[in-house]
Amino acid sequence: MKVVIVGAGQVGFHIAERLSREGHDVSLIERDPEKATLMASQLNALVVQGTGASAESLDQVRIANTDLFIAVTDQDEVNLISCMLAKGEGVKRVISRIRNVEYAGRDWRDNAKKLGIDLLINPQRVVAEEICEVISYPAAADVAEFANGRVVFLGYKVPPDNPLAGITLRELGDLRGMYRLVVAALSRPNETIVPRGDDKIMPGDIVYFLCRKEDLAAINYLFGFEKRQTRTVMVLGGGRIGEAVTRELLARRLRVKVVERSAERCRYLAEHLPEVPVIHAEGTEIEVLKQEGLAETDVFVAVTDGDEQNILCSLLARNHGAKRVIALVSRPEYVSLAPGLGVDACISPRLATAAAILRFVRRGEVLSMAMVEECEAEVMEINLPARSSILGEPLRSVDMPRGSIIGAIVRGDEVIIPGGNDVLEAGDRAVVFTLPEAVTRVEKFFS
Repeated sequence: MKVVIVGAGQVGFHIAERLSREGHDVSLIERDPEKATLMASQLNALVVQGTGASAESLDQVRIANTDLFIAVTDQDEVNLISCMLAKGEGVKRVISRIRNVEYAGRDWRDNAKKLGIDLLINPQRVVAEEICEVISYPAAADVAEFANGRVVFLGYKVPPDNPLAGITLRELGDLRGMYRLVVAALSRPNETIVPRGDDKIMPGDIVYFLCRKEDLAAINYLFGFEKRQTRTVMVLGGGRIGEAVTRELLARRLRVKVVERSAERCRYLAEHLPEVPVIHAEGTEIEVLKQEGLAETDVFVAVTDGDEQNILCSLLARNHGAKRVIALVSRPEYVSLAPGLGVDACISPRLATAAAILRFVRRGEVLSMAMVEECEAEVMEINLPARSSILGEPLRSVDMPRGSIIGAIVRGDEVIIPGGNDVLEAGDRAVVFTLPEAVTRVEKFFS
């Protein structure tokens, strides 16, 4: 597939790097000359210095032969104009990132379709939804739902006193009793593996597993996860993401307080969210936050514009009584560092936005997908066509691509957590965990 990406920021670079590594023909347009030169040295892609709103730049990337066009600059208008020009040149699918809330409404989405833009992605909304999903599972570091919520994918950090610490996957099979689950991966510092029977779950690992949602409560009880409920949330940062998170949490009937350093933004929030207490303070003013109930807070969420501030304030909040802390973290190196420091979950705007785009990009029979923050692995829900060569084979005989595993099979109204004797049938949906290096092989394997 030929892909053209406009904008070499964190999202643009990540998507370009990911798709080029998967073997796609990728071209990148970047306005800044220094950044364009840097991208050319780091990517296996054609890099053009220019703007996506320029016919000359589009000609240089051979826009007429393009299958997918993605505009992710930091300027909404440039993204929209670039997509309109690309569609006018016959590009089959175009995607635009938009930051302005006015462009994210239903009316504008309808207008975008009329203009030929296939998908509008608002990063604030995507990030807010992901944060709220993690909050809704009180102990999880990563969360995704598949098959209309009937299958859940979760990542839990294993403390030293947890029943899972020190046991092998084979021993886990004896412990789980009647409740079925598939351990998809174990994540450790600088390593994520798809485990086999003799692999051992170690204290500090993040264990990722898939199960039926109806079994989740019993599994959590069995292994000591999610012992508390979430009722109160304190949000640090009243910007667009903080506002979106707050609105979503209110819709879920949680009690929310917002901490914001800008007096002007505090006045805005107080006017537009009158039911929410707004605290004019810095995230490091712990005495103020303690007076506002920090010690009784179930979840502290830091969503300011600064990674370091989000991590630091999350750790301070945990040290002063917050039961669980979540930080918005943009820099890739911090996403893997923060959990080791004591942050319960990190949400990356870069990965959240990229995942929303990749859900649209994934070809063939991929129905939906989610990206794992910690290791950038993917979980895909894949439809099994009648032509598939793996139908009718016991799973123990199926030679899955290395670095991948089938975690669930959805057959009509039935959800099967598979064992070695289960088989795939035409029309099944398989929920598959795959490490980044195996994504392309998995797509081809199930096509």
